[in-house]
Amino acid sequence: MRKLRQTGTTIAGGQTLFQSPEEGWQLYTSAQAPDGKCVCTAVIPAQSTCARDGRSRELRQLMEKVQNVSQSMEVLELRTYRDLQYVRSMETLMRSLDARLRAADGSVSAKSFQELKDRMTELLPLSSVLEQYKADTRTIVRLREEVRNLSGNLAAIQEEMGAYGYEDLQQRVMALEARLHACAQKLGCGKLTGVSNPITIRAMGSRFGSWMTDTMAPSADSRVWYMDGYYKGRRVLEFRTLGDFIKGQNFIQHLLPQPWAGTGHVVYNGSLFYNKYQSNVVVKYHFRSRSVLVQRSLPGAGYNNTFPYSWGGFSDMDFMVDESGLWAVYTTNQNAGNIVVSRLDPHTLEVVRSWDTGYPKRSAGEAFMICGVLYVTNSHLAGAKVYFAYFTNTSSYEYTDVPFHNQYSHISMLDYNPRERALYTWNNGHQVLYNVTLFHVISTAGDP
Repeated sequence: MRKLRQTGTTIAGGQTLFQSPEEGWQLYTSAQAPDGKCVCTAVIPAQSTCARDGRSRELRQLMEKVQNVSQSMEVLELRTYRDLQYVRSMETLMRSLDARLRAADGSVSAKSFQELKDRMTELLPLSSVLEQYKADTRTIVRLREEVRNLSGNLAAIQEEMGAYGYEDLQQRVMALEARLHACAQKLGCGKLTGVSNPITIRAMGSRFGSWMTDTMAPSADSRVWYMDGYYKGRRVLEFRTLGDFIKGQNFIQHLLPQPWAGTGHVVYNGSLFYNKYQSNVVVKYHFRSRSVLVQRSLPGAGYNNTFPYSWGGFSDMDFMVDESGLWAVYTTNQNAGNIVVSRLDPHTLEVVRSWDTGYPKRSAGEAFMICGVLYVTNSHLAGAKVYFAYFTNTSSYEYTDVPFHNQYSHISMLDYNPRERALYTWNNGHQVLYNVTLFHVISTAGDP
């Protein structure tokens, strides 16, 4: 028996920002297809989905209160210790003053009187310290009462939730989510069957542009690259994290030696791959060394708005990365304006192999690669769909009908990131993400 499993993959770890707040655990019951195969659908949740549970949320709030009380107690302890040291330093002065007053026989010289007056002046701040002691005493009473109430509430919730403490439960949930995400990664490649609702990350820049992360970087590396405009640009902004990109802070600037054309750039293994303006030259720019490692003409490729996507914008050459490596999507006069897909060697930029898809590039809104399959949208405007798919492994194609919500009505960049299994989009000056749903065929134990 073979299982067919459809899984919607989401972004894991600190990248929870990519997940729509409304999306959580979505597990559908299995159904039987006409051929007897088992079909089931599961959508992997974002991290800490259990936090939406009412009792867990209440427990978390109570623990935060306990932490706040503990911090208040620490401040109170420090202040009390400081005041105690002051009182002890005054104790000797008070004893000396008391002895002198007892020794006086009713006749005090002017000099002695002045000395006593000076000593009394030194003791005046002691009154404010004593007042602070009284206030601290009242605070202690209030904190003790609050701790007593919190302890009661925590005990009740713990009894309701079982023997495990909140931290233990949280660790178990995180471990389960990690295993579930690892399972999704092991599923490998699949056929695109769905695109989620858009998740707007930021509104920044002009109508056209591109933004991306490094598809080959480790998960801890969440740098974001930002390139505004579609021609003659040279400025690339590198943000330290996605959070910094959202806030517009902590970035460095790279000034490319040659200007770019279009928005089909991609960052792959520490380098930027882009089309040099007014040419069919592919440029590989290394960020760390701030230098061009290699550049090469793409044989026969149209450029300078000869064969762009339907929205124009010098989008003749579009570079992509999926699970199998680096790709170039373009067209030539020899292919009569139909889309050509070429595998590129990322080190030399030489063409490894090419496919003629038969789809006219000027009719395409945008395109992206997933698992060696080129997916083409039928429009860059409202109502766009993933309309066409070309399979490089079989050199075949089919027409599809996968809708996705084009929220801002003008897509000028659309790329798949295999590390995060998400679509990066520049939509009318908005940086937007989509999660994708892939269809997998998995052999179970005992299959031939």
